[in-house]
Amino acid sequence: MFEEEMSVGPKGQVVIPVALRKTLKITPGSKVIFKVDGDRIILEKLKTDSVSIFRDISKKGKSISEITYSEYKDEVFKRNKL
Repeated sequence: MFEEEMSVGPKGQVVIPVALRKTLKITPGSKVIFKVDGDRIILEKLKTDSVSIFRDISKKGKSISEITYSEYKDEVFKRNKL
């Protein structure tokens, strides 16, 4: 388990420590989700393998150009069980 005390900045921001970013492979542009569990906040990196998401949606009969952002987003949330 990783534990480190951090401060919240004036805009409500917290910097994710380098060790955590490396462990979770969080890079600039990565998508993360915050979950609340009682008095805890859980940070998870979203699983967004865009190629397989588009492939799976297109197997349902749609061409890539017909896939809407909403369908893509729904598939990301489904894969992450959000």
